[in-house]
Amino acid sequence: MAGRDSAATHASIVDVAARAGVSVATVSRALRDYPHVADATRARVHDAARDLHYVADANASRLASGRSNTIGLLAPILTSWYTSEVIAGVEEMLQDAELDLLISTRPGSPDARRVFGPDGAFRQRVDGMLLVDMFVGEAGATELAKVAAPAVVLGESLQTLTSLSIDNRLGAELATRHLLELGHRRIGLIGGVITPASQSSVPDDRTAGYLAALAGQRVRRERSLQVDGLFTIEGGRRASRQMLLGPNPPSAIFCMSDEMAFGVMQTARELGLSVPGDLSLIGFDDHPASEAFGLSTIQQPVREMGRMGARLMIDILAGHGTSCAHHPLGIALVSRASTAAVSST
Repeated sequence: MAGRDSAATHASIVDVAARAGVSVATVSRALRDYPHVADATRARVHDAARDLHYVADANASRLASGRSNTIGLLAPILTSWYTSEVIAGVEEMLQDAELDLLISTRPGSPDARRVFGPDGAFRQRVDGMLLVDMFVGEAGATELAKVAAPAVVLGESLQTLTSLSIDNRLGAELATRHLLELGHRRIGLIGGVITPASQSSVPDDRTAGYLAALAGQRVRRERSLQVDGLFTIEGGRRASRQMLLGPNPPSAIFCMSDEMAFGVMQTARELGLSVPGDLSLIGFDDHPASEAFGLSTIQQPVREMGRMGARLMIDILAGHGTSCAHHPLGIALVSRASTAAVSST
């Protein structure tokens, strides 16, 4: 009896296929609930696996299905809060789907597109790719569409591939308009580029939103009030120091990221300025620390972007999704203690 139980626990996928009268590949698809398997066949496979006490072997399943059951994720950097949040959302969704995640960094430059080609080592190890802030553009997306493995692009609006992004221009316009409605007319902008090689349109889009809001109120643009903050806390500290120690400092500042806004708060403290008494401040992202600092900001669903991107990839691999559709994500203005009406003194 013990010998029979021992043999049963070591049943192979071939044994299950023989018992159910189907191919090994069909067993793999049925046990992973892939589409295009008849209900009666699926039930027969599950019954055979239960009768034989079959425990799936991950490597055998992958060989039988012709898949790695692994999703690749490429990003320019992995150390930023934004990227970490996106990855956390991706992992949550893939874990539920019993898929592995392979993470790699690539510089966000046009030359980096070669790593996505059919000869790329990374491409050969995954069933699909999630690109986080890689900013490939339509030309790069066209090349990616030729690769067998599907790709979902997060952070960029594309027509050629499945993509997800927020409206960065609208977000910046909302932030700047909020300050204008509070009576501010000298509004500084702290922005910049993400990496020296980045092809990101985010800074340009957010600058365009800032300028559109000013133009809507016929407020003149002052280039001295636009300073590069490098999307870092230290960059925000240095940029705001330059701006606030100038001959005509602003009464309010819009930062393209909350982390730069944290740097502005540090500078304000060093200079003896109160926020919002002497300086109103608004950021972008809704970083987890923003509520604790009372920072007004534009909220974007970063972790949800990761979850949704992974969900779209799962649907594409299962044959339920489309390989070229853009999915816009919502944003919201969150008004907190760091913004107030302009002081009359």
